[in-house]
Amino acid sequence: MLKVEHITKYYGKNLAVDDLSFQVKEGEIFGLLGSNGAGKTTTFRIIMGLLDSNQGNVTLNGKKIDYHLTDEIGFVTEERSLLTKLTVKEQLIYYGRLKGMTEEEILKKMDIWLKKFEITDYRDRKIKELSKGNQQKIQFIAAVIHEPKLLILDEPFTGLDPINVQQLKNAIYELQKKGCSIIFSSHQMEHIEQFCEKLLILVKGKTVLEGYLKDIKEEYQKKNIFIRGEVDTKSLEQIEGVLEVSCNQNEYEVKITDASVVPRVFEKISKYKITKFVVEEPSLNEIFIAKVGGSYDA
Repeated sequence: MLKVEHITKYYGKNLAVDDLSFQVKEGEIFGLLGSNGAGKTTTFRIIMGLLDSNQGNVTLNGKKIDYHLTDEIGFVTEERSLLTKLTVKEQLIYYGRLKGMTEEEILKKMDIWLKKFEITDYRDRKIKELSKGNQQKIQFIAAVIHEPKLLILDEPFTGLDPINVQQLKNAIYELQKKGCSIIFSSHQMEHIEQFCEKLLILVKGKTVLEGYLKDIKEEYQKKNIFIRGEVDTKSLEQIEGVLEVSCNQNEYEVKITDASVVPRVFEKISKYKITKFVVEEPSLNEIFIAKVGGSYDA
């Protein structure tokens, strides 16, 4: 289990992380969200032992993270950190040896992962000769080849097409089943919703929202109604509690303040020919924008 307890970090007078606490259990995928400059990268660096916090503690399975314990952590960075003149084999041997593995262990694990990602033919190719998507696969393999107990994923799907995204998703789920604790960070909210049961949103280094995604959606009262059929949008807009009515591909989306508005909307359209009337929880993207203020760079 990863425990982050009351960490605070200043850069000079600038407060980057403000009394941050959270836990990630074994086999749990935890979402850490925030706009650029919210403190995510600083938090990652503190967790990995690359930065010291001014206050607070970070432990992995009860032990303070130091130089030796970092061998139990894997990190997929948003910016690729591969040595492009090396071959895939050379690159993975280099990273594996840094994590204390023997060359024999590395080559065995490497072949398993290359086969899993269907790129066995690239074993002796230079990194610079690979597509961006295949470079991202190699970066992922380099982060997990030593079977880390904690894996940090920062925008892991960058440069991947849908087929390769699914391959990487399968690999992440496999690591989760083996008990790996995973921190997942992305601006693509659909991935967070798919992966993470629990999440935390940072704004200027401070927690503004934390908890189980299911509970967060239930507590966030605004909901959406999707309607297909004959709709008088002007009459809907006049209903108390209706925030907005929009149309996309012959389907109307009605944003409402809370569930109490649903019967009033249904009553208004009941006299028309309706083929769809569905009430949905708000998306994580909506909740994120509401909490962060919409002023983030995705």
